[in-house]
Amino acid sequence: MIPEIANQIVLVILGLVILLVAGDLLVRGAVGLATALKIPALLVSLTIVAFGTSAPELFVSIQAVMTGNDGIALGNIIGSNIANVMLVLGLPALIYPITTHVLGLRRHAVFMLIATAGFLGAAYGPGEINTTIGAALFGGIIIYVAYLWFRASRGKSDDPILDEVEEYKESGLGIKTIAFLLAGLVGLPLGAHLLVTHGASLAADLGVRDEVIGLTIVAFGTSLPELATVIAAALHKKSDVAIGGVIGSNIFNLLAVGGAAGLAGTAVFSAPSLVLDIPVMLLATLALAAFVLTRRDIGRLWGAIFFAGYVGFIFTLAAKASGI
Repeated sequence: MIPEIANQIVLVILGLVILLVAGDLLVRGAVGLATALKIPALLVSLTIVAFGTSAPELFVSIQAVMTGNDGIALGNIIGSNIANVMLVLGLPALIYPITTHVLGLRRHAVFMLIATAGFLGAAYGPGEINTTIGAALFGGIIIYVAYLWFRASRGKSDDPILDEVEEYKESGLGIKTIAFLLAGLVGLPLGAHLLVTHGASLAADLGVRDEVIGLTIVAFGTSLPELATVIAAALHKKSDVAIGGVIGSNIFNLLAVGGAAGLAGTAVFSAPSLVLDIPVMLLATLALAAFVLTRRDIGRLWGAIFFAGYVGFIFTLAAKASGI
């Protein structure tokens, strides 16, 4: 049994690595193609970059729901939002305080609260994300992107959510761009298949619910690139660049990834998820929104509290899984 579990873990991690690399390559290739076709940079940032950076989560959720492993899909969404706040912001705040005095940030915090309320409504109402709810959630992300487009097109381009496109600028169409596109298009479904298939097998071998895999390995893994970026920024005393990305990522997880999961099938929330996972996500979301709306910096003390809370959450999951 132990060799089989070890083999499943290796394949899950391999799938995760392929997903992350393929997702990044797909975005870079798509931006290069858009540049060659002379598509406006603003449209590129609000569509290709915004949706492309969520491609790993999107592919995992769609694959998971279509194969009947919707626990992995929902665990991925919930766990990623928990990790984004408590880990991605908490750990760097221990290095250097994160300021919330970022222009326009409070509007996005309010939208994050609305998206969270919609997700919770599905969880504690019908207890599932079906096609209708999925369409409503995905409609929410379209409204959000349209709002960003409206503001930016009126010359208000200093929005924290729009800054991410700069990282992905490519020179245009060429061999590298085509190679990136092909690698992304092949790698994303392959990585999602490996992660979901062997993640479900790993959950069965360990005797835990599917959500645990999504809440831990998948959520932590998809948060690693952001965590590395924010830690590097904190070391240079520029960690404030992270908070817009975290809020934007949480909105896309709830609306775009959650919506895609519902459009791909039906994802049912489990009883343990309603009791533990979602309340922790809500608590993390409210804590982040409180800091942004009151414009209070996330200092080292709160960074320690966030990080300790994340570690405690993971240990609680492990304890429940082992029957302690």
